[in-house]
Amino acid sequence: MGTAWELTAALRDQIHRYASYRQTSVSLRQMVQFGPSPSPGSIFLASQFIVEELPIRLALKVKDLESAPFGLCDMPSTQKVKNWYAQSFEELTTLPKPEISPELAKLLNGNGGLDKSRVVDDETNHEDKNFLKQTHNPANSEHVNPAINNVFSDDGIVVRQHSNPRSSSKSRSESPTFGKMYYTSCPTNVVWPKEVYDYNKLVNDALTKIKKRHDATVATMAQGVQEWKHEHKTVSVNSQIQTFLDRFYMSRIGIRMLIGQHIALNMAQASPTKARINKVLNGNTSKSKSNYVGVICTDCNVGEIAEDAIETAKYICEEYYGLFEAPEIQLIAPSNDISFMYVPGHLIHMLFETLKNSLRATIEFHMPRLKQELMSKDPELKEADIDINDLKFPPIKVIISEGSEDIAIKISDEGGGIARSEVPLIWTYLYTTVSKTPVLEPEYDQTSFKAPMAGFGYGLPISRLYAQYFGGDLKLISMEGYGTDVYLHLNRLSSSSEPLP
Repeated sequence: MGTAWELTAALRDQIHRYASYRQTSVSLRQMVQFGPSPSPGSIFLASQFIVEELPIRLALKVKDLESAPFGLCDMPSTQKVKNWYAQSFEELTTLPKPEISPELAKLLNGNGGLDKSRVVDDETNHEDKNFLKQTHNPANSEHVNPAINNVFSDDGIVVRQHSNPRSSSKSRSESPTFGKMYYTSCPTNVVWPKEVYDYNKLVNDALTKIKKRHDATVATMAQGVQEWKHEHKTVSVNSQIQTFLDRFYMSRIGIRMLIGQHIALNMAQASPTKARINKVLNGNTSKSKSNYVGVICTDCNVGEIAEDAIETAKYICEEYYGLFEAPEIQLIAPSNDISFMYVPGHLIHMLFETLKNSLRATIEFHMPRLKQELMSKDPELKEADIDINDLKFPPIKVIISEGSEDIAIKISDEGGGIARSEVPLIWTYLYTTVSKTPVLEPEYDQTSFKAPMAGFGYGLPISRLYAQYFGGDLKLISMEGYGTDVYLHLNRLSSSSEPLP
């Protein structure tokens, strides 16, 4: 199985060398510039960029995990995650480089994938930088937010506006991706040679394998922290580990975003044969597909995403509690559709995690009271005889509102709320009100891993990072004894490129 792989001294030296390079940022605008049917040539150049850029980010993750504070680095699960990143680094750095013939170089706008047309010019690129400044991505506020800094923050979105004291101009110029950009325009009306598609497939297959390997990173690191807590006989995570995990997971979101986007672009890349087949089968490209550029939806319908999250959360709740039907979740939204540019996968994750919390709180807060009411009406009735399906729980409300700066979603429940002294704890990792944290089997199948109803204590802190990644936020207000309101603020990424009229 995967046990034969080991992190050799030579590989560790190579990883530490790559970790000294500065990362090259990829803007959201670059990600969207590929369009719904990307040119195979643009994907080819982007694949070269990815194969050079991702090892830098993976190397930083390995180095960071090696120096995780207070012995967290020594936990078996932490070591497992570190080795995943090291193995992925090795696979990318050993991929064969493409051979670019003069004919292919000419098709690639004459640059052959070299630096000439891919240098980031401060003057011509200043519009892109202004666009990014508007997003208020937390990685732009590294001096303000101590949880995110330029050592760990490989979010792949923000163009850094400050100097990095760790990196001299020498080390900057030595970076394999120095002067290059993720997106480069290439013609779409040409027949690309086979080697372009072959290299795109090679990189895509490597990224797909890497993405699958890292699917369980969040849960496995959660187990690593749990191991650390048991060893140190503590019930809470200290501030330094909390800060480390914030940085670790924020950087992971960026790496996953870049890998996921590139895989999705590969699936959508323009192929003459594919285009003809699609035209025959579908007539024209469907509107839903034309709204997507990779994993980014340029016209993301918030109401539809909320409905999907509601159905998924209710299903998990019904399975967990043995219910025929979960408590009602009312969706309250304006009659007109609210749409904006966003990553639907991020949004459904945040809503799903928040709704799971509300459903669990509602059931567990009201179940004893509702059972007591039934028993008071019928003194002969025993608590064990009451079926949970006979209880009527108060509804949860999901309210969507649209403003000029952001889209806000409020999830409002009557689940009893949280004590005021415990509210800060809900943002810490491994804080949970579940008595027993789910344990992962040593060699479980990552592809079949199903999110538990509750127990890891990662739902809210990770969801807040997803919100902050694109300049939004997640906030919570509680009324102990009554319920909780969670506010999800979604930044309207850029008025300059907003797809809505």
